Amino acid sequence: MSTITSSAGKVESVTVRRTEWSDAEEIDNLIRPAAVAVFGRLSVIHLLEKANLAVTLSTSKNEVLAHASFSDHPTEELVDQACWENLLQSHINGEKFTPMNTLFLRLFVAQPGFSIGGAKEIVRTVFNAVVELEHICLLTSYRDSLEAGLEKIFEPLTPVMEEVQYSAYVCHRHSHCSRLYIRKARVEDHDDIMHIFAEQITPLVESHGPYFLSELIEVQDEENHAAVCESEGAVVGFVSVSGQLDLKLLNQCFDLGAFEGLRKTNSAHQQEPPEEPQPLEEDNHVTDAQESSETKEPVEGEVTAEEERGDEHTDISQPEYVESSIKDTMDSEPDGPPNAFCIQLFTVEKKFEMRSADFLPYLFKLFPDRDFCVISVPKLTPDFPLLQSFIRVAPRDTSIFPQELYLCHRWGLLRTLEVRVAVSSDIPAIQSLTESLSQRESVSEDLDLFLQARKDPDGTALQAFVAQVEGRVIGLIIIRDEEDVEFIRANFDVERFMYFSHHQREEHGRLCHFLLNPVFQHHAKYIFKEVLRLAHKSCLYYLLHPPHYSHKNVSCHSLTTVLNFMVPVSPRRQIIYPLEELGINAPSQQITQEQAHFALYYTNRKLIMEPKVTINARIVVVGASDTGLAFLEALTFSPHLRFNNLTLISTHGLPDRCSDDNMRFLATSHCYSDQDQAQLSLRSWISVVTGKMKAIDREHKHVELMANGKVNYDYLILCTGLQYQMPSLTSIDIIDQTTSSLNPHQPRYRSTWPAPSNLFTLNDQHDCSNAHQWLMDNFVELTGDAVVYGNTIDVYTCVETLMRLGVSGRRIHVVHPPKDDPSSCFHDGSVDHAVKQALEKEEVQIHHDCLLKHLNDGQPTDPVTSVSFTTDGPTLRLECAVFLSFSCKTVDRDAFKAINDACLVFDGHLVVDTTFHTNDSSIYTAGPLTKYSRRYHADQWSDSCFNSKEVGQSLASVLLPLCDPTLERPAGPPSDQEHLIPLYSQAKIQGGRLPGGYNYLHVAKPTSKGHEPPSAKKGRDMVTGRTETGNYFHLHLSQHDVVESITCLSKNALPVSNLLCLYRKHQLLLNHLCSRYHEGLVHDLYSYFRENWCLALYHDRFADFEQEVRQIMDSAKLEGESGLVSIQEALQKIVDDKAESDRPTSLSEVFQKSEAYSALRKSVLDYLKYNRYHLTMYARPGLL
Repeated sequence: MSTITSSAGKVESVTVRRTEWSDAEEIDNLIRPAAVAVFGRLSVIHLLEKANLAVTLSTSKNEVLAHASFSDHPTEELVDQACWENLLQSHINGEKFTPMNTLFLRLFVAQPGFSIGGAKEIVRTVFNAVVELEHICLLTSYRDSLEAGLEKIFEPLTPVMEEVQYSAYVCHRHSHCSRLYIRKARVEDHDDIMHIFAEQITPLVESHGPYFLSELIEVQDEENHAAVCESEGAVVGFVSVSGQLDLKLLNQCFDLGAFEGLRKTNSAHQQEPPEEPQPLEEDNHVTDAQESSETKEPVEGEVTAEEERGDEHTDISQPEYVESSIKDTMDSEPDGPPNAFCIQLFTVEKKFEMRSADFLPYLFKLFPDRDFCVISVPKLTPDFPLLQSFIRVAPRDTSIFPQELYLCHRWGLLRTLEVRVAVSSDIPAIQSLTESLSQRESVSEDLDLFLQARKDPDGTALQAFVAQVEGRVIGLIIIRDEEDVEFIRANFDVERFMYFSHHQREEHGRLCHFLLNPVFQHHAKYIFKEVLRLAHKSCLYYLLHPPHYSHKNVSCHSLTTVLNFMVPVSPRRQIIYPLEELGINAPSQQITQEQAHFALYYTNRKLIMEPKVTINARIVVVGASDTGLAFLEALTFSPHLRFNNLTLISTHGLPDRCSDDNMRFLATSHCYSDQDQAQLSLRSWISVVTGKMKAIDREHKHVELMANGKVNYDYLILCTGLQYQMPSLTSIDIIDQTTSSLNPHQPRYRSTWPAPSNLFTLNDQHDCSNAHQWLMDNFVELTGDAVVYGNTIDVYTCVETLMRLGVSGRRIHVVHPPKDDPSSCFHDGSVDHAVKQALEKEEVQIHHDCLLKHLNDGQPTDPVTSVSFTTDGPTLRLECAVFLSFSCKTVDRDAFKAINDACLVFDGHLVVDTTFHTNDSSIYTAGPLTKYSRRYHADQWSDSCFNSKEVGQSLASVLLPLCDPTLERPAGPPSDQEHLIPLYSQAKIQGGRLPGGYNYLHVAKPTSKGHEPPSAKKGRDMVTGRTETGNYFHLHLSQHDVVESITCLSKNALPVSNLLCLYRKHQLLLNHLCSRYHEGLVHDLYSYFRENWCLALYHDRFADFEQEVRQIMDSAKLEGESGLVSIQEALQKIVDDKAESDRPTSLSEVFQKSEAYSALRKSVLDYLKYNRYHLTMYARPGLL
């Protein structure tokens, strides 16, 4: 925050920030005739949407004091945006204005009196924020003089020709934000430098002595240098560099092959840019090993990084600071002298940190024979501006280096980079760029199509551009027109980043190919900016398909590196339309058509200029549960953040395989389907380690794996959940002699024998896939029986899947162990009865109250041929060819051992506080694995009572403030809330296919353990259909007439996403459901909720509309006898009047006369209008 003074002497504290859409109204109010005379009449919203950079000066009360919008081209009224450079060069004398060093002022407004101060502050900030910027130009078709604020900072440019019909002005960097002066450090600078370091120097003083900085300055030689930067004669920054590096260690720990191992290989290399680009294009079938270095840390399989822990700065010029204990991972280490120097120490005052890159040209002059500058950064160090000029190097799987490595090539500092349309003469240079790429043929084909026809075979326009430096081609970009704009808008929340109506259809483009020399990667955002300008596009999309998908029309080019300069777009929940009933009122086929599922990435002119905050903290998630995936989704879909070190440790990797109907052995929570996995593409952002956690080393902060690998962490997230385990066996006769009944709480033991090949405990998609394959090979077509053991819903979904595979019901035995809770797993007696009838019809044999006693009569043989159970009567012995156990979900034995050995508090479950902390501040946990500490006196509640996806999102909201500098770290809960546990609002969901061909769905309000289900509470029930006819629908409403539970059992496919939207809706919102039901007008709830009127309730933005309506009603003022009153006050008045009079005042009549009624009506119409592409079945004013 800084201060500016108005022309009247008023001092105001101000903040310069990026403009938000909500500022548009205030900005519009600041536009006065003087501004119109210069910039013309314009739409502020449209300008903000198309501007590359919009900056607002706001007061401490967040009032807009001044605003400026900048673009990479002048107004289209003067010149085509792709041609302004030639026009400016030929018509005006002066500097060489290039797209890289020039921006154009498109609007400036300020409050009266603050024009001069506001303009200076904004211009200074813009020059600081955009390192390459040298000139800000202002072109206007009017000859009038500029207003006072602009006259102070802009100087006129003299036209070469008299016929020029516009005026041109320029503002130079050196007039407002000159480059820092860099010189050699001297001993007398010591005190100034120590003042800049402040408390950051303390660890170095303790380890190297109080005079180490003076000694560092004094011992400068050809290999060691120290420099300072000055502003107006004052030292404001310091850097120390060395030419001594342990290149062997760096090559062992980092993938430096694209940079020739930081060694010189030939003399010609020093004179021109490298010819070989980094292979950014890969097969679209992205696997763990194929992710780019910028997108993820490549930890693959069970071989992981084994790093030495260290938060102090690692001096890579002194190899003894990092103990090397690994083998050389390179086939042959590059020979030749070093071609790099390293930054040892660096600091700069915060006021000047945006100009840190001013150091780099001076440093490269100190080492004229070396091309690379490298710097290592502790992983928990916040991102700082100097790194914007560097490239992050991917660590190797076996890296022991405790820090991140960044490098900068001297060619990367050149400001002569330009982008132009590709021509035929570029083909040889492009071929040299692509010769090492697997997709070179596809690139060549698309380039030929552009050069020959400017379009692809289906007629879609193609455009190709090359990036070049000093005449050398260093990159290629090919885009096409985006033809599926409607589908993208309807299926992805792209409007979170744009106002769709301000972008013409032809301004949307799709990225097809992107190749770039690795030393210029940090210029990718500039290349994107230029491509948009030259192609006359405002939006650019990239579609990424999942690994298992393959089609000739699908792009097979993985551009994972450039995703760092795009934002992931969240998929939208879709309405399941009754298309036949809607007929001509159905949405367009462009929206409802089925397409291959893909993840979407997006950028536009504005987003390109917004740098992401890099987070290098190592965040390791153990367990690919719904909670863990929701946590990772929340982190990766934070558009302003870039997580470089997200790792998932999972027994079977990321659950993104494509499954079919014959593998649905387990019930589903409807949190993450195959479609969701494809549309999220979490694999693009995280490293997946396939393995099991063996131990947690809290001291050295790493997780040990069963295969002897290690994964280091800064934050460890345990989301392993609960799993079905190898069944426990009874150790004694557990018949209670006093009651002659089974006692399930008697001691039992786990068999230590290896799991037989035909005994399955299914916990995830991978297990189901393996079981399916085994059953098809060894059971379905053969003889023998299947024994399914347990009491959970998975028993019934498994039986249904077995029968769908062709297994006769006569070959299936369902064995139920005794249970404490007499209630059914279906929470509905009708469903339970229907399933039992279906099993009887299929002649499935059911055995109750049986505890597993022996496998193979106690003999440790494989496979299982018989199982014995203890019952109230004689021992039950069954012959079996396959045994599937769903008896009880518990904490995995290996996970428990790791947790217990790490001395994490375990009390039946892993103990946490209300912010997901364990007794280790670096270890968090959430999901069914956990329980609350006893000090909360809430043993009946745990995360397992709630929606796992909502719990994972809540966990992410706790961790994000620790990583995101834009969020304030919470100070802790208020004292009166520190012993309150969090409660969640989303429903618990359970679904699956049940015997009898039923599709089942149960949605219910979260309840505590042992608590009666919602159906047993006060309220009312509505039931239509019968289980026998396969159209059973049961709604339970609370005493306040709000939907609390939904139970569906149908022979037809269920519109699940629609039905989930009914939860927590009031019956009045459901078209007066109660009155209609009791009048006998609702015979089938399935048909009722397919009617046109309710489709708006299923829209993904209906919750936002509800919130808007709530705000209108809360702020509504009604005309009363004593003046304006709120609705609450009016209601109280009506209650009082009713007690005194037989004719109470009608609230409806009063409300319809208020302004709130008009606002409410407008809100409804706006909602329907804005979402009309989804809600075409609703009539709107002017439609009829």
